[in-house]
Amino acid sequence: MESIEPLLSALRAAAEPTRLRLLALCAHGELTVSELVGILGQSQPRVSRHLKLLTEAGLLERIREGSWVFHRQAQEGAAAHLARQLNEMLPDQDGTLTRDLERLSLVKNERERAAADYFRRNAESWDKLRSLHVDDSIVERVLLDMLEGHQIDQLLDVGTGTGRMLELFGERLIKGEGIDLSREMLSVARANLERAGRDNCAVRQADMYQIPFQASAFDAVTMHQVLHFLDHPGRAVGEAVRVLKAGGLLLLVDFAPHNEESLRDEHAHRRLGFDDTEVTAWFKASGMSLLKSEHLPGNPLTVTIWLGQKNDSGNSV
Repeated sequence: MESIEPLLSALRAAAEPTRLRLLALCAHGELTVSELVGILGQSQPRVSRHLKLLTEAGLLERIREGSWVFHRQAQEGAAAHLARQLNEMLPDQDGTLTRDLERLSLVKNERERAAADYFRRNAESWDKLRSLHVDDSIVERVLLDMLEGHQIDQLLDVGTGTGRMLELFGERLIKGEGIDLSREMLSVARANLERAGRDNCAVRQADMYQIPFQASAFDAVTMHQVLHFLDHPGRAVGEAVRVLKAGGLLLLVDFAPHNEESLRDEHAHRRLGFDDTEVTAWFKASGMSLLKSEHLPGNPLTVTIWLGQKNDSGNSV
């Protein structure tokens, strides 16, 4: 028989002014301890103690990213439902909460500035790479068409980078998650998702060879221009398949085989593209079936999109 104690614990955790303010702030995205300290104007030990209580009660989630720790509203469980209900009950005109949100807006503006600076430092090399292949807008139209008619509630974007795939598909999702090893790119992704109003999407630092989610957790996984950076792309595909539900979809976007050796030195590409035979072999080894593929020629790079589906009896590597 279920106990009411977890619910009582969550209610006790929320029943304190500062903790209720923290709960309200973390409903608007992922925030570090230092950002919350700045918004609340309280000491770091005090804010950390309140966050610990909220996390232990299941109202918030704690996500470690190197030496940083982000907090966000819990996504699953009875306490997560309670957190959402409590935030819906908060008054719109409360002066303290209004000031908190104004300071939160300044934090988000600073994130956008940092993201813009990062893009500006790298814009020249990225623009050069874009000039070698078909326009991104064409690729994105094909991606949307490929998933048209498929019910996708939970999506994972592996190697999320700027978060563009979450931004593109986020409107149709209940929840989107993105993982990446680069803290700089995660900062860019968070700024982009906040600007796009994708409150149902979040990103975290993680290794794509060890995805921090349970098996069969997602309806779809995307890997957009990721595989050519990897030593073991087949292993990464197998790990992505592990977290797919039976019948789930895997969408890969990468280059077809090419001879642009400069990409190894200038952009750290490990592999110069992939052909259909190699990708089909990864799918077969991971318990997937190739549904369709599309080749989008550029000059000189061709972008290829592969859509696979996890077999009901498939075993991931």
